[in-house]
Amino acid sequence: MPIFDQEMLGMQFKHPEILWALFLLVIPILIHLFQLRRFTKTPFTNVAMLQKVVSESRKSNTLKKWLLLITRLLLFAAIIIAFAQPFIATNTALQKKETVVYLDDSFSMQAKNNGISLLEKAVQDFIKNIGADTEFSLFTNEKTFSNVRVSDIQNSLLSLTFSHKQLNLNEIGLKANTLFSQNQGTIKNLIVISDFQERISVANPELDSRLQVHFVPLQAQELQNISIDSVFVDDALNDQSTLKVFLTGGNEDEALPISLYNDDELIAKTAAKFKSNGDGEVEFTIPTNEALNGRLSIIDNSLGYDNRFYFNINSKEKIKVLAISASDSDYLNRLFRGNEFDFQKYRLNQLDYSSLGDQNVVILDAQLSIPTSLQNILRTFKNDGGTLIIVPSKNSDISSYNSLLSSLSSTQFQEKVVADVQLTSITFEHPLYRNVFEKEVTNFQYPSVKEYFKIQTSLPTALSLSGGDSFLVGNNGLYVFTVPLELENSNFINSPLIVPTFYNMAQSSLQMPQTYQTLGKPNTVDISAEIGNDDILKVAKDGYEFIPLQQTFPHRVRVSFDQNPTEDGIYSVLQNQQVLQNISFNYPRTESQLKYLDIGSLENMNSMDSIPELFEYLEAENNITAYWKWFVILALLLALIEVLIQKIVT
Repeated sequence: MPIFDQEMLGMQFKHPEILWALFLLVIPILIHLFQLRRFTKTPFTNVAMLQKVVSESRKSNTLKKWLLLITRLLLFAAIIIAFAQPFIATNTALQKKETVVYLDDSFSMQAKNNGISLLEKAVQDFIKNIGADTEFSLFTNEKTFSNVRVSDIQNSLLSLTFSHKQLNLNEIGLKANTLFSQNQGTIKNLIVISDFQERISVANPELDSRLQVHFVPLQAQELQNISIDSVFVDDALNDQSTLKVFLTGGNEDEALPISLYNDDELIAKTAAKFKSNGDGEVEFTIPTNEALNGRLSIIDNSLGYDNRFYFNINSKEKIKVLAISASDSDYLNRLFRGNEFDFQKYRLNQLDYSSLGDQNVVILDAQLSIPTSLQNILRTFKNDGGTLIIVPSKNSDISSYNSLLSSLSSTQFQEKVVADVQLTSITFEHPLYRNVFEKEVTNFQYPSVKEYFKIQTSLPTALSLSGGDSFLVGNNGLYVFTVPLELENSNFINSPLIVPTFYNMAQSSLQMPQTYQTLGKPNTVDISAEIGNDDILKVAKDGYEFIPLQQTFPHRVRVSFDQNPTEDGIYSVLQNQQVLQNISFNYPRTESQLKYLDIGSLENMNSMDSIPELFEYLEAENNITAYWKWFVILALLLALIEVLIQKIVT
């Protein structure tokens, strides 16, 4: 039944329309005041003594009648008021309320309090304290439950798993707004249950001012967490390589055992020691030429997700590089002489065009012109996923270059410029240099240039000259130098910058799997495979299988990972149930640093120490005190008083 906002001396009534019955109490009052009965006087002789007795009796009857009248009026009034159901409520108790709950299920909620994880404790307290009939919406970092009661999702809450994702305060507010109604007349309670790790914060949190925000910060007993942060495989020494393992969060006086497994076989064990800043490092010796499905493991009582680390050492496929060069310089030979590359160099008249289809990288170096037949082959090569690097000569016929470039991109060589300039600008955010420099270099010894070609292009610029013209442009398999690299024209080939430039251009041609990948970050891997038009590659681990995004090229398939997988571990890339390659995925370590937000610095929010305290507070805001029972008791007392008056008063 609806509750009306009728008030009477601070009291409200559930059924105020019944109070109209109080006007009926006027009737007995009128009857009492205006008696219709008349009395006839009959004289008697010698009644002086009786007159005194009659006078006293009349007084007693009048008092009794007034007492009975008042008692009955009060009795009927109490009954009427009881049926109207009086109550007293807080200012907000009668307003409709909406409740949306954010429950943090990130990995930092693995931290324990009294032997139970913060997430488990939060779920138990929430289920216990929220009303069985309360309708609410709840979301975590990955899941959403809309307009439910606790019985609907109890099993789902109890089986929640931890997530490597973490919504920040702004994202929480935006998500909550999608779950609240558009009704402006309701009180909208947003409950945020979290350990409030620092990464939940943003510079300027913008929570909707219309929301009543309630924070419940959960605290762990142990604020130290040891994590396996990363691994690195050092250059091989003879037939042995060094696996370096980096850890964080330890104590100086602590020696933490760490185990190395190949699949499920324990192959090595050592102890990690830590510096004063909490960082630690250990080394394992592993065979160079053997595949390894590695797993590192430690025991730490804080967070569990970062106590293991997966990695793979696969047999490395050499990157095939073919140079078509008219130069006598050997700089390309020196750049690609490592074990990572299969390098070949030919003069144009020596080239077997059919061999280009097997290459990963083709370099056109100092060619005077590009024959039409070669243009057609290179066009096909590039479109099939190959990487083409173009280095002009001072005397190049740019029309043949432009013919090739126009079919690959909107790029054209223009006039030659003869001027002494320097390479002065590195685009550090360009993919070629994104991870080359620890910081932006300002005192670099830049190479000089005597002649170069102006270029018109839509390709991103990687290197620029002092006048603003491009030195190197390109991305996604096409790279074009505007400067002839002959030593008499430029000393770039003797510059340290040439090594990462050509190395990363070649590496981009074949996306070799890293030692490990990080979940949640886009990853691309090239798999050597010949597949038909109807064939697909699958990725699987322990019965879990999915089909990744994939692009087919001659002799290889480019596989991309983004949303999948969602769990860490070693995954196998399968073709018709045959394992082509193993790839390891690990959770990001952003949750490993147990640093928490000072929520006292946040405005327009209410903070509670626990979930039970929060619901006690919300219940107090909804407090309604009913008084109808007291009026029933009063009516019974008045009925008893009436009986006593009838018997006692004469």
